[in-house]
Amino acid sequence: MYQIMEPRLILINLLIKVGVAASAASILGRSVEFKSLLFRDERNWKQKIYLVLWIGIPLALGVWIRFSAKSFVAGDLSFETTVLLGVIGGRFTGVLGGVLLALPALWHGEWVTFPFNVLCGFVAGQLRNFAPNREDIWSFSPGVDLSIYRWIRRNLPKPHPFEWQTMFFVTIVALRFMYTELARFLPHATFSLESPTGWVEVLIYAASVIVIGTELKIWNSVRIQIKLEEQERLLLHSRMEALQNQINPHFLFNTLNSVSSLVRFDPDTARQLILKLANILRRLLNSGDAFVPLREEVEFIDNYLDIEVVRFGRDKLRVVKELETSSLDTMVPSMLLQPLVENSIKHGLSSKIDGGSIYLRSRLTDSHLIIEVEDDGVGMGSANLLERPTGLGGNGIGMANVAERLKVLYGDTARMTIDSREGKGTLVRLRLPVLQGTGAIPEAFYEARSSTRR
Repeated sequence: MYQIMEPRLILINLLIKVGVAASAASILGRSVEFKSLLFRDERNWKQKIYLVLWIGIPLALGVWIRFSAKSFVAGDLSFETTVLLGVIGGRFTGVLGGVLLALPALWHGEWVTFPFNVLCGFVAGQLRNFAPNREDIWSFSPGVDLSIYRWIRRNLPKPHPFEWQTMFFVTIVALRFMYTELARFLPHATFSLESPTGWVEVLIYAASVIVIGTELKIWNSVRIQIKLEEQERLLLHSRMEALQNQINPHFLFNTLNSVSSLVRFDPDTARQLILKLANILRRLLNSGDAFVPLREEVEFIDNYLDIEVVRFGRDKLRVVKELETSSLDTMVPSMLLQPLVENSIKHGLSSKIDGGSIYLRSRLTDSHLIIEVEDDGVGMGSANLLERPTGLGGNGIGMANVAERLKVLYGDTARMTIDSREGKGTLVRLRLPVLQGTGAIPEAFYEARSSTRR
């Protein structure tokens, strides 16, 4: 149907048309499944069909609306959508989408729409293959003036007559011109909104370019957001690995110092400690897990304390564990407790002549796991406490590392607090969200060692 309206009504319909396209693109862009189909570099046949159905079905309804509501012609976006499907998904996707969008028009006698949509989908899909870089597809501007400006700017230093953005713009205009001519010669076999006024006709053409460019811009914004989230996830993963790698040399350096003090006067004990250190390093090398059950983390601490007890003397370092059995399967960050225990020994007990005790506690409360590492050492003075950040924070490489790892892994849902009194000792309390896992060490092992370890 070759339809001519007053310029005022045409402008209103063009504005509504752009609004309908932007709304449809925004609504579709909120679906996780649609985004996974849209932003794939390569798609199989099944995924291409799903992509056509996601975009084609709601916009095919707009064609039905045009027939049921004669005054509302802005809902027909079949031409623009067919071109869009072709340039995003390729020839098959474009042709299939054009067929789907032509079915309502074909049902009502507009038979030319069917072969024209097939042609548009094929041409747009072929144009996709000409793109030297698929990123060019998403950078197409809905502003006609911007596209022309970019073409001039790119061609000033060195002419590029076949630049893809320009080809896309020219292709849309050429197909729209063909659409106009078909509507002139076969006014009852297809639908086209036209005007005898030159400037209004230019706006009709511009509206098609803007509709295609607007939908691409909206989806590209979602695409960029997904890429940023993926980059942030990779950054956090790299940051997490860097933090964990920072702990391992720090722990190794202090442990080797402990072993080296025994080599000359007690080689047998030094040999045993070297074997324990080998077991610890084997676990560090063989496990790349960010989280482990609490029972495995405590077992790791046991091996570490075996070395420290020998270094300090069995009468100088006492370890008391008060661990709830139900808390031992809860997942915690790997190598989380060792820096805290090391900090208690190094800063709390090492300068105390008669030694002292370390208390390890764990319990479940509500939806959180509470872990406490306490010592009865010299504590920290008020000046040190004032320098320590509130909430998540700590002193030294070990404490700072624990705080940083909690921030990376849990955000604001975890908390580390430090309570210290000079001459009385220090209590470090971790409050972590509960993550359940499967432990590998029997519970009876910890029930037998849950009071005094030495």
